[in-house]
Amino acid sequence: MMSDEEREEKELDLTSPEVVTKYKSAAEIANKALQLVISECKPKTKIVDICEKGDSFIREQTGNMYKNVKKKIERGVAFPTCISVNNTICHFSPLSSDETVLEEGDMVKIDLGCHIDGFIAVVAHTHVLQEGPVTGRAADVIAAANTAAEVALRLVRPGKKNKDVTEAIQKVAASYDCKIVEGVLSHQLKQFVIDGNKVVLSVANPETRVDEAEFEENEVYSIDIVTSTGEGKPKLLDEKQTTIYKRAVDRNYHLKMKASRFIFSEITQKFPIMPFTARALEEKRARLGLVECVNHDLLQPYPVLHEKPGDFVAHIKFTVLLMPNGSDRVTSHPLQDLQPTKTIDDPEIKAWLALGIKTKKKGGGKKKKGKKGDKTEDPADAEPMDTTANGAASQERTSTQPHP
Repeated sequence: MMSDEEREEKELDLTSPEVVTKYKSAAEIANKALQLVISECKPKTKIVDICEKGDSFIREQTGNMYKNVKKKIERGVAFPTCISVNNTICHFSPLSSDETVLEEGDMVKIDLGCHIDGFIAVVAHTHVLQEGPVTGRAADVIAAANTAAEVALRLVRPGKKNKDVTEAIQKVAASYDCKIVEGVLSHQLKQFVIDGNKVVLSVANPETRVDEAEFEENEVYSIDIVTSTGEGKPKLLDEKQTTIYKRAVDRNYHLKMKASRFIFSEITQKFPIMPFTARALEEKRARLGLVECVNHDLLQPYPVLHEKPGDFVAHIKFTVLLMPNGSDRVTSHPLQDLQPTKTIDDPEIKAWLALGIKTKKKGGGKKKKGKKGDKTEDPADAEPMDTTANGAASQERTSTQPHP
């Protein structure tokens, strides 16, 4: 006999249609929030104002759902809106007092997440503030991230292992003369868990090792790809820039300062599980109180990391559901027109990109007849990615609509 706990655990994966619906609803809101944030990214606009709009949109949209159910359903921001510019790698979501603005030509990395009942959808996208196609090394680094994401999407499938993805994305980045940024992890997602134990390393080296893991049907992953024209070694320049934290639920400590106790009580009440931004707390008290909470490991910080000035950094992150009929990428946004200086010639990478992401339907899934000599794919199969110089733009046409 299964215990109640086991039964609940069993029901809360993708075998439950209700769970799939919640993931897809969260993804739809995340995609729309991303679209809104991109439309707000204009020269001379304050970054904090755009981050606030992204978070408010998610809160508002999720607040309209499941209003009339008896059981209270948690929902809202799963990861605060971040806008990291140029050589800043990630997690820049400044406090209200910050005056930083965007400038023409900035390479902007947007990162955000939404959850419904703890079922999380995250997305990150890179956009350059300019008219016309993105060219040169800026185009290379975005194409490297996008192509690596497309390869990862095809290799995160039942039977494949996490190390297969790590090796492949590094090979893709190298073909654009770029590096995958070290220290970035792609995590399995579970209900109320944004950083599950099954992970994919971005770069394997002696300092960072993870357990070998195999992908399985009905799992959900957040695939996180960050590429750089520099060394790919992130640096922490200023701890004061860190504003995003997550409650470490397994840690306890009796805080000494009154401000710390006040802030920690507010965090426990408002953000017991999901990452949050210090903007959402009372700012003066937060500055004082957060330090003691972090020093005693009650909070896990998400530091703002940087590459060297002058280096370009691109970020693409998506959420994928490993459904019985194949992989379903539920968060994405079309790229700008890219004209990279490099093209993909490597046969192994081309073979990965040609893989379908849906499995053939059992039974009588007949192939459609095309013109003579045409190879027509099963509609359940994914469209392979175009790998020409302007492949990223061609790919855009195949994924313009965020997946439902």
